Amino acid sequence: MRDFVIVTDSACDLDQALVNELQVDILPLTLTIGDKNYAHYPDEREIKNADFYNMMREGATPTTAAVSVGVFEEYFRSYAKEGKDVLYLGFSSGLSATWHSGHLAAQTVMEEFPERKILTVDSLCASLGQGMFVYLVAKKAEEGGSIEEIQKYATELAPHICHSFTVDDLVYLKRGGRVSAATALVGGLLNIKPVLHVDNEGHLISIGKSRGRKASIMALTNYLNGRELPETKELAFICHGDCLGDAQMLSDILTKELGFKKVIIGYTGPVIGAHSGPGTLALFFVGGNR
Repeated sequence: MRDFVIVTDSACDLDQALVNELQVDILPLTLTIGDKNYAHYPDEREIKNADFYNMMREGATPTTAAVSVGVFEEYFRSYAKEGKDVLYLGFSSGLSATWHSGHLAAQTVMEEFPERKILTVDSLCASLGQGMFVYLVAKKAEEGGSIEEIQKYATELAPHICHSFTVDDLVYLKRGGRVSAATALVGGLLNIKPVLHVDNEGHLISIGKSRGRKASIMALTNYLNGRELPETKELAFICHGDCLGDAQMLSDILTKELGFKKVIIGYTGPVIGAHSGPGTLALFFVGGNR
């Protein structure tokens, strides 16, 4: 049993069952739709994943913001007052300022409570890529080890969580500045589906495009080529933007054709989904490089 708390933020998109299994704590991120703010909890208490995507299909344009340093300070201080050490595994610094806020807050709270350890790791991951990262770190921590040893393991693991994903409609990436208006228009007319990944600095990078949905799903598995390690096919995570059928199709390819032993499927939650939209489909695995 570990003697410290593993904390992550809800950009990890772990569902409540996995959160309970891993015994990790989740700091909820927030989004705004119209004049209403929602906190994204794994148990979907404030906004359900399916409802969120229906709202987007009906024209809602959600916005998100990084967690402030002050919120993190309050959060970490509560653990310090209870005499608990914390390992925070944060949303990629290449996509959000959230991890930076958490890291700064950790330094401040440790100055207030010098007997406590509040360590941080930039996951360099997003959505269930971050979820897979947290899953593996928590499983490692179950085997024993100090907080420093688990931090070292996490830091070394982060660049090996490979991401590949595609979206069904380029308009959402256009809103976030990921593609130009012209690219989104032409892509829509020609049924072009981009394939992207997250690089070693945690940024989104385009790696190709496919004509049609089925081809883009197959392109996700092509990202495995040249990146496999002995443990690659032990586990994969898949997340989806309210397109479970496509996620199950991808899972079947992984298990029945490619020999993966275990695949975990979950939603792309509203904080990440606000930028990728309905129809997002992503594959995550442990690889030799990104």
